[in-house]
Amino acid sequence: METGQCAIALGSNLGDSLGILEAALQVLAATPNINIQAKSSWYQTKPIGPPQPDYINGCAVLQVVALSPQQLLEILLQTEVKFGRVRQERWGARTLDIDFLLYDDVILDTPSLQLPHPRMSERAFVLVPLAEIAPNWVEPVSGKAIAQLLQALDCSGVTKLPA
Repeated sequence: METGQCAIALGSNLGDSLGILEAALQVLAATPNINIQAKSSWYQTKPIGPPQPDYINGCAVLQVVALSPQQLLEILLQTEVKFGRVRQERWGARTLDIDFLLYDDVILDTPSLQLPHPRMSERAFVLVPLAEIAPNWVEPVSGKAIAQLLQALDCSGVTKLPA
């Protein structure tokens, strides 16, 4: 059985965001072939896009067994739907957003999935929590560690929530 390390980012700004994010991680942890290895703190972040409430964001590192990147993407999309995700407006408000960031050092570009996530290195709300749990993970396109990528960003809109 092949295993892989994956990184995901989670975000919510509608409903009980913290409860939704914690419940989504519980759903993933209960999914066969997925083991949550690390979970970041939660952060309050300013939204990108149209006017909307602030987000709560965090990241998790998963170990997956015998799941291709495409199979894991399907599980992540199904998890979003379970929590009421409706895709209407690009960068609009949402109950749950799960971004698939990294799968080992795989570089993939298909119509449905790009790995690593194409905009992760521009987003403090992704890199701040990811650097907390995987600072030395090398993003395979740039060849830089997550902690290095984070140094290039303005993190002023990202505030760690009390535990």
